[in-house]
Formats: sequence, C-alpha cells, structure tokens
Amino acid sequence: MSSHDPQLAEAANTTSSPLTAADVTADRVKELLRSNEELMQLNAKLSDAQDKLMQSEKMASIGQLAAGVAHEINNPIGFIFSNFGTLERYLGDLFQMLAAYEEAESALAGTPAAARLRALREKIELDFLKEDIPSLMAESKDGITRVRNIVQNLKDFSRVDTSQKWVLADLHHGIDSTLNIVNNEIKYKAEVVKAYGELPDIECLPSELNQVFMNLLVNAAHAIQADRGVITISTGADASGVWVEIQDTGEGIAKENLGRIFDPFFTTKAVGKGTGLGLSLSYGIVKKHFGSIDVFSEQGVGTRFRVTLPIQHPQEA
Repeated sequence: MSSHDPQLAEAANTTSSPLTAADVTADRVKELLRSNEELMQLNAKLSDAQDKLMQSEKMASIGQLAAGVAHEINNPIGFIFSNFGTLERYLGDLFQMLAAYEEAESALAGTPAAARLRALREKIELDFLKEDIPSLMAESKDGITRVRNIVQNLKDFSRVDTSQKWVLADLHHGIDSTLNIVNNEIKYKAEVVKAYGELPDIECLPSELNQVFMNLLVNAAHAIQADRGVITISTGADASGVWVEIQDTGEGIAKENLGRIFDPFFTTKAVGKGTGLGLSLSYGIVKKHFGSIDVFSEQGVGTRFRVTLPIQHPQEA
C-alpha cells in the first residue's frame, strides 16, 4: 500500500484534530452569550440615555411653561404695583384734606353740624383708621413686591429666553433665584447659611446650572431628618475655575452607596420619594459644562457636594 493512500491520510487527519462537533457548538454558544451580554449592556446604556433625554425635555417643557406663566402673571402684577403707588399718593392728599377739615372743625363748635361730625368720627373710629390705613398699605405693597420678586425669580430660574445659548452669567444670582423657588422645600427643614466668595461671571447655560443647584438643595433638605438642620452654600474661585459647595447636616450617605449616587435610577429615598434621576442629570449637566461634581459624606454628620466649573470653555472644546 502506498504511503500516500488517501484513506490513511484521512484517518491521520481525523485522529490529529482535537476539535469535535460538541467543542464547536460550545464555543459558538459562548460567543453568542458574549454578544448577547454586549447587546444587553448597549441596550441598557441606550435606555439610560433615552430616559435622560426624556427627563431633559420634560424639564425644558416645564421651564417654558413656568416662563410663560411668570410672564402672564407679571403683567397684572405690574398694573397693581403701579396703581398702588398712585393710591398711596391719593391717600396722602386725602389725609392732608382731612387734617384741614379737622382744623376747621373748632369753628363749628356748638352747631348741629359739629355734633354730626363728632358722632360720625366716633362711629367710623377716625383716629384708628388714620393709623391703620398706612400700615395696611405698607403690608399690601410688601406682599405685592414679594409676589413680583417670586415671578421674576421664576423667570430667572427658567431662563427660556436664552434659547440654550452659552452666556456669561453670575452664579450667585442663579443660586439666589433657585433658593427662592425651592424655599417651601427648605424653610421648614433647615436654616440656609450663605458663605459667598468673589466669583467672576462664567460661560454657561444658566437654566441648566440652576437645575443642578435645585437638585442639590432639595436633596440636602430631604437628607435632614432632625427637627431642623443647616444647609451651607459656599462659593469661591481658584486657578482651576469657580466652585460651589452645598453642605447639609443630614443623615449622610453610606460608603457602599457613594460610588452609585450618580447612576440613573439609583436612590436611597423611600419608594415614591425620588426617581433617582436628579443627581444623574446634574452629573451630565456639569460634565457638559466641562466641570466636575464630587461628593463627601459621613453617616450621622452630613454630606457635601462640590461643583467645580471653568470660567470659560477649554480651547479644544
């Protein structure tokens, strides 16, 4: 038999090959499982991105609605405020005329007219009215001024008029406007302490940074479980840019959760109390501004968030 017999060559090849049909099938299954896992990870990232986009669009819609409502309220408030100033001048003139009548009252002493005037004075309590009317006007004007400021803060907070244009803005103004918007969430829970430093205007999207400050302030208020705590807002600038710190005296965050707090849908709040998107969106906004957001926390002591932002965008951006 020749050494080049085809049957012998086929037998030799069969015995030397280590792969079997089962091995090929197992490798194929592993490859499919690996591809499936990669697809699941990509799908999860796509789902997170879609949720962030939907939340961002929702906040933009809310901002537009708030700005529209604020604009509509601002017009009648302007009329009332203007009319109040006119009414104050009219009352001043009427009080002057009333004082002149009171001076002339002595000339009518002993006449029926004097008796009628005295009875009317006692009936309407004229002396009390002369004291109370200016107080009522001052309190009403103060109330209208507060409403006007709230409406203005609502407009400043939404800043829809910027049309997502990068502008130079004052962070302190944005923080103060946001504080007024979330005042109802904070005033019963904590005292707010401001430790503002000198800040230059920075290149930013003001409405989006206001959203970051709002999320951090509301979270700080929710973290305070005691009867009353303290929320400290500190700002400053250094060579790397500007920074804003929001610190609370709340319960703090467990160490095992610190690395996950910026993950979408992760929350330490009770069911129904939070969506887990606030810090995730804030992280994305800060990164969009070429900045960073860091958290320092100790259970039982409190939590401090530090947002660092450049004054202007990097040249390569």
